[in-house]
Parts: sequence; structure tokens; C-alpha cells
Amino acid sequence: MPAPTGILLVDKPGGITSHDVVARTRRALNTRKIGHAGTLDPMATGLLVLGVGGATRLLTFIVGLDKTYEATIRLGVSTDSDDADGEVTAETDAGDVTEGAIVDGIRDLTGPISQVPSTVSAIKVGGKRAYDLARAGEDVQLKARDVSVSRFEVLEIRRGDRVVDLDVVVDCSSGTYIRALARDLGSALGVGGHLTALRRTRIGPFDVADAVAELEPGMPLLGAAETAASVLGRFDVTADEARDLRHGKRLIGAAFRLDGASPAAIDPDGRLVGIVGPRGADVKSIMNMPEEESA
Repeated sequence: MPAPTGILLVDKPGGITSHDVVARTRRALNTRKIGHAGTLDPMATGLLVLGVGGATRLLTFIVGLDKTYEATIRLGVSTDSDDADGEVTAETDAGDVTEGAIVDGIRDLTGPISQVPSTVSAIKVGGKRAYDLARAGEDVQLKARDVSVSRFEVLEIRRGDRVVDLDVVVDCSSGTYIRALARDLGSALGVGGHLTALRRTRIGPFDVADAVAELEPGMPLLGAAETAASVLGRFDVTADEARDLRHGKRLIGAAFRLDGASPAAIDPDGRLVGIVGPRGADVKSIMNMPEEESA
């Protein structure tokens, strides 16, 4: 029986790591070759995109896609991790924070922004994860990075005893930390803030509504060709052109046919030949897919 290959969409539950999901998927599909296109914190739920078999080659083209999150931000309480898994570091009465001030604060965090990631993050500092250094008691100083938040919308404002909870939805570029948005909004309002809930609902064209919640044999996988075309666009080639690309040859004078910088080359049988790009007036393969894993 051939090893499975394709893209698996998983709805991760809370309380487990993304690595746990990968390990469970390996057992369910009886294969070791599985990777993911971006982790979720243990507290977070929602969409994980896994590559199985040869389709792991496609993950590099998926990890940088824009994402959508649903989250709850609590104003009035700060934590050392900027989320509910951390230790409380400060509490301030947020009862006087107005809706207008919240709207203004969110506006300043929308669009192209410079963001310092949360200290308890997976970013590497000197070869070690920031969260490992922070938990070891070291002072971790992360550099600001440019990200883009195209939508930061408040769905509901709920006022409690000295705290204000905001249910929000965020569309953002890859690399954006929603925890940092919660922290920075609370800081701008003078009361502190942290994330109490986070759910990823979209990565590029992939939606959590299409994800599986139970990891079991026979789970539906998206084909490599279908996935690559949906993410990168489609470049149809003839059987002869497919053979040439697989052999490392250029398609002479074919660059005018490209729609997009690096589309997926699809052969007449609907199989993914690879990812291609222009080389002057020609087309050359950037990444080839083995024929046995190209459906």
C-alpha cells in the first residue's frame, strides 16, 4: 500500500501542542513524513495545515500566507507571557476605559505596524527558543519586526469586575503575534492586557470549517496538485513539457504564459509537476514533485 501524501487540515483542540498533533497524525496515518505550516500555542485552537509525504515540500509555500484569528483580549490584567498561560504581573482597574479609547487603540494597531514579539515565543535567540531562555530566568530582548494587520475588529465588549473583555477578529500577515496585539493594546490604554482565548480560522485559502477534529486512519487529504494550484496559481503544461521540467530542462520562451511569479505546473493528467518560475523569457522548475506523489 503506497504511503499517503497530501495536505491535511486539522482543527487543533486546546491544551496540546502542535507537535502533539503531528505525533498523533503520524500514528493515525502510519507514516513518519509529516510536517506543519506554522504552530499554534497549547492554549490556542483551530487550523493547523499539515503536509504528509511528498506534500511536505509544499509547506514552505504555505507558511507565509495571511491568517485569520478569533480572539478574546482581557484589559486590566497583564501576564508574563501575554496570554492566560502566564503568571499575572500587574492588575489595573479597566472600568473607566471607554469604547472610543478602545477603537482608537485598535486603529493604531491596524495596518503596517512594528511589533515586538512576545518574550515567550518560539523565536530563536542565539540558537535557542525565546521561551526556553525566558523560563530559565534569562532576560530576553527580542527585536521589533514589521507585520501587517489588515483587519482588527471588535465583535463584542463585555465589562466585568475591574476588567474588560474584547472579542475580536484579526486578519494579519504571517509572523504577527496576536498576544502582542493584546499586550500593546492594553499598554496603550494604560491598563495592561493579555489574551484569554485564541482560535485560528484561516490560513490563505484554507478554512477551519474544512478541517478534521478527529485524527484517525482514512482522513481526507487534499491532493498536492489541488493544494499548490489554490495557493500559487496554475500553469498547465503538456506531457512533453512536464517531462522536460522533471528532467531539469527549461521551457524555452514560455514565460509569457505564466500567471503569477511561481505557479504550480500541472500536467494533462492533473498531476503536480512542480513549482515553476521565469528565467528571462523561459520557464524553469523551482521545486519538482516526484511523479508517484504528484496527484
